[in-house]
Amino acid sequence: MQIVKQGYQFIYPTTNKEFINEAKKIEAAGRLCYKSEDKITEDSYKKFISMLREKQHGAMLEHSTMSIKFITDRGITHEIVRHRVASFAQESTRYCNYSKDKFNNEISVIEPFCGEADDESYRVWLAAMEAAEKAYFKMLELGYSPQISRSVLPTSLKTEIVVTANFREWLHIFKLRTAPAAHPQMVALMTPLYKELNSVLPEIFTLS
Repeated sequence: MQIVKQGYQFIYPTTNKEFINEAKKIEAAGRLCYKSEDKITEDSYKKFISMLREKQHGAMLEHSTMSIKFITDRGITHEIVRHRVASFAQESTRYCNYSKDKFNNEISVIEPFCGEADDESYRVWLAAMEAAEKAYFKMLELGYSPQISRSVLPTSLKTEIVVTANFREWLHIFKLRTAPAAHPQMVALMTPLYKELNSVLPEIFTLS
């Protein structure tokens, strides 16, 4: 069994230029409303998008999208997929057989938030993970398919999910999932992503 840390990867956009191009799409769409396309310059998107945000004209942010791959556990993805409007593609336990070589013949679980490695709570968690892995491989050994055997897999199972949403929805996600009431593991996943985006496009990715 492998214990891994959660994290994220950009699918698109991935570069500053691509992020700026997405911002310029928002400006182009928004200026159509005012018929002010003649005022577009190389960096006019900054002031224009700030104006849109100030006037709460959030619909224009829906003209650009972002795709992020999250590496986290099944429990956190159960919360992520509650968001709308968004598209999701997730590693499937129906079709993935973790006893195969491509998975190193083991399950992977996300490092828990229940204590340090020498805490009793961590030892309890670790024992549960090891028991789940043993049960899963036994089910496969008995001839059950991965989609049946997955019933014994833990919520801590590592999974990967690609989330695609427009910028307006991403702001909504960050507002909910970085709040004090959010699950601490969700906060730990979303906060670094939000801060990174805020440094790239503060005109868009600033919570208010």
